[in-house]
Amino acid sequence: MARLSSIETKDHTEIVYELHGDTSSPLRVALIHSLAMDHTYWRPVAERLVKGGVCAVALDCRGHGASGKPKGPYFTSAFADDLAALTQHLKWPAHVVAGSSMGGSIALTYAARHTERVAGLALIDTTAWYGKDAEKAWADRANAARTKGLASLIDFQLTRWFGDEFRAQNPDVVKACVDTFLANDVEAYAATCRMLGEFDQRRSLPHFKMPVRILVGEEDYATPPAMAEDMHAAIAHSTYTLLPKARHLTPLERPDEVAAEILATVIAAHE
Repeated sequence: MARLSSIETKDHTEIVYELHGDTSSPLRVALIHSLAMDHTYWRPVAERLVKGGVCAVALDCRGHGASGKPKGPYFTSAFADDLAALTQHLKWPAHVVAGSSMGGSIALTYAARHTERVAGLALIDTTAWYGKDAEKAWADRANAARTKGLASLIDFQLTRWFGDEFRAQNPDVVKACVDTFLANDVEAYAATCRMLGEFDQRRSLPHFKMPVRILVGEEDYATPPAMAEDMHAAIAHSTYTLLPKARHLTPLERPDEVAAEILATVIAAHE
């Protein structure tokens, strides 16, 4: 049964997290959610990982969910240090980190800042850099949220998150994502958008020696396959998996395949 708890970081920000599985298991993975989601984003994948003997922890990143929402600006380094504080609190040795979209950006930063704590990476629908126009594009999204409200972004998000067929067949999943998105603090959301606009971890990629598995939806136009291919080319011995007909939130759209890739990363890291 999953267990919900929290820690307080050095800057007095509360970080809420959910533990899944047997805490004595040597197979461990930290799960970092997408922008404007929370720890519940990972439940379908975590349920499958637990069946494989994995202990998984899914946190609410700062500014998200039930975690603290300090005033910005935000930096991926602070998000990564929050995860370090959490895994140290759990007394985990080196472990696998899986991140989806924004979570992948944080996972990359975590691997660069806390390399000795990372036994493997699963990078899902994400990128090491959002491109030369990223700062303006993300600032525009932040400003839209602040001036027009989060609800104004829903139509834009829905077609990025899931394919048409999935949305039609899984209205409960779609509604849960919409509800989570709308529950966000607007200022925290805007600060996170600006953080992603400034994010760039490309220089770190050639230094990663741990097992790295890269997954991306074939129809992901938020972080398209070309971005995943760039990471794959830069990280020695990484693997690359394209998920046919999937879009941006593949942990929800394709939990079986995502969980299988994460489990493979955990097993490779433990060998």
